[in-house]
Amino acid sequence: MERLVLASFACVLLWPASTGGREKDAPPLTSEHRNASSTFTLSSPGGWTSESRRGVPEVTELRGDGLLVRAVRRDAELGLDSLHVECMLMRLAPPMVTSPQVEYEYDFVGSVVGERRSLDSAFVVHYDGPVDGHRDWRQRNLTIVGRGESLCLIGYAPIKVWKQSKRARILLTSVMASVRF
Repeated sequence: MERLVLASFACVLLWPASTGGREKDAPPLTSEHRNASSTFTLSSPGGWTSESRRGVPEVTELRGDGLLVRAVRRDAELGLDSLHVECMLMRLAPPMVTSPQVEYEYDFVGSVVGERRSLDSAFVVHYDGPVDGHRDWRQRNLTIVGRGESLCLIGYAPIKVWKQSKRARILLTSVMASVRF
């Protein structure tokens, strides 16, 4: 039953970025990446790299096609709102080189994933200098809490790539929606 609910949730997550034709616009997600404690997986196209580090929080990063997905996991159910805000502050550079103003696309959209609750936000962050060659990045935060753990999925895309490439939009959304517990 939970797998059915997760599949439904994945369809909802793909809706904003997809206008059909997903197969031709984004490569198939053929590589599976497991976090350090083996409690969830994410899928990506072949050629993406991943790194998992134990700790509190536990961090797993996937990189490929100029995009980044960071998964930050805690082995406890934390407050959904407070964790979501904390994860929204996880940027690609320290606060002193990041503009305090962000441009929200949407903010605090709530949902339920089986027995887990979630919040979703997306916004643009401006950095004082280039980060991986780009100063402006779209950041999407999806926070999921329930069944004894808390997870933030943070997707980063250079804003220029995000705006100009339907393939990149679908790809990043697909990788984030591929989470399986």
